[in-house]
Amino acid sequence: MTADASSVVHELARRGQTVAVAESLTGGLVVAELVSVPGASAVVHGGVVAYATELKHTVLGVDAARLAATGPVDPDVAAAMAAGVRERLAVAGAPATLGLATTGVAGPGPQGDLPAGTVYIALATADDTRVRRLDLRGERGAIRSGTVSELLSLLAEWLDDTRE
Repeated sequence: MTADASSVVHELARRGQTVAVAESLTGGLVVAELVSVPGASAVVHGGVVAYATELKHTVLGVDAARLAATGPVDPDVAAAMAAGVRERLAVAGAPATLGLATTGVAGPGPQGDLPAGTVYIALATADDTRVRRLDLRGERGAIRSGTVSELLSLLAEWLDDTRE
């Protein structure tokens, strides 16, 4: 499957599946890309921009001790964000089929010892969690847009892997 928003939205709609998105460094770009597709309302439950670290805990349910130990740029944090948004953005009592998440360092400078471009993306379902580390290069905008592209690729791969 092609890793563009139109392809993934149409495939999710064909399957009757839904998605919710938790974003940090992308600041809403993932949801904006998905809802740019006509018919996305049948698929997209919504999104949460949890830019402040504390919101990853209070809104998305990421373990506070994990955040204190590792900071927000961590594979387990990304996985917990994806699982949390899936559950918290339930519609009519039903969680989204998939939760997606982005967390990382957009730059221009490092965050602690993590250089700009260090990003984790995640996808969570009721039975599966996938996390990928990205080491992106470029200026802030390129890192953010690259993160969106890579997350759509991860979603497309999941759709291919779970094709009926």
